[in-house]
Amino acid sequence: MAYKTIFKDIQSVKNALGQEIGISDWLEITQERINTFADATGDHQWIHIDPERAKKESPYGTTIAHGYLTLSLIANFSDKCYSNEFSKMIINYGANKIRFPSPVKVNSKIRARYTLESLDEIEGGIQVQWVVTIDIEGQDKPACVAQSLTRWYF
Repeated sequence: MAYKTIFKDIQSVKNALGQEIGISDWLEITQERINTFADATGDHQWIHIDPERAKKESPYGTTIAHGYLTLSLIANFSDKCYSNEFSKMIINYGANKIRFPSPVKVNSKIRARYTLESLDEIEGGIQVQWVVTIDIEGQDKPACVAQSLTRWYF
């Protein structure tokens, strides 16, 4: 069910406004990935890295991914949901509203869905706002919903 949109010109972007333009494949969130993220960020809270304690004390019964780990995967998922054949450079510009409605338990699988929310002209290019929804396999409630901003320079 994964699919990707290829933007060939500015008009193809405008034509996609308000539409879901891509869904990534599922990605398993392993304990190794969680631990690596903890090491990279210095966030070693037990709920993320201590499976035995999490099994006993966590309301989830297991370790969970950091919310910011889930958020950081937006960059990975973007390449799987869309590509741009007409810009010289694309940069992450930031994010607006970010929510983490449901935790990602270790060994869960997540995927991203991208919806093109808005587009504004900027000097030398456009700014695109996406609604990125990170789904958890087998759950109704998403792990993350974020408004992500990218700038595409010509």
